[in-house]
Amino acid sequence: MVPEFKDYRVIHRKVKYPRIEMKTGEVVFILPCGQNPDEIIEKYSDWILKKKRFIEERLKEAEGKELVERDVEELKEIINEVVQNASTGLEEKVEKVKFRSMKTKWASMSRKRTLTINPIMRMLPKRLIEYIVFHEVAHLKERRHNERFWKIIRRKFKDYEDLEKELFTYWFLIHTKHFKKSV
Repeated sequence: MVPEFKDYRVIHRKVKYPRIEMKTGEVVFILPCGQNPDEIIEKYSDWILKKKRFIEERLKEAEGKELVERDVEELKEIINEVVQNASTGLEEKVEKVKFRSMKTKWASMSRKRTLTINPIMRMLPKRLIEYIVFHEVAHLKERRHNERFWKIIRRKFKDYEDLEKELFTYWFLIHTKHFKKSV
């Protein structure tokens, strides 16, 4: 039996394998041309429902939060300070910092040691900015999110699991309040 999902979108593309995206809280099925979503819904219904509950919890949590009002220049100053602190603390060198809008990430670290920052981070509290930057610089020591990586994170951010949830809360807050307003 196929569970009844009413709030989802289907996008057909020239892709080999289907995937499910929930980046902004909406369930989106990216499917090979002509494929019906029913089979995917049935197969992954438990996972989808679990993710939807998590998103609903984050959205409820977002109701009590405010976005920070700062411009990109202020963000750049904060980033420079935080990169310096994280680099020193982890004994790693970030070669370059650049700013680029990204649809699904706060930031990323390349193998060439370039830290790319999503400018929407300007709306986050400074503690979350510090966490994101430390997280990315930690990838210079360990590329994957394995036990070794999380051990590095725990040295500075013992509450990293709470911070990860809070980042999702802010992600959905920004994408529901800020981006939908400006469209």
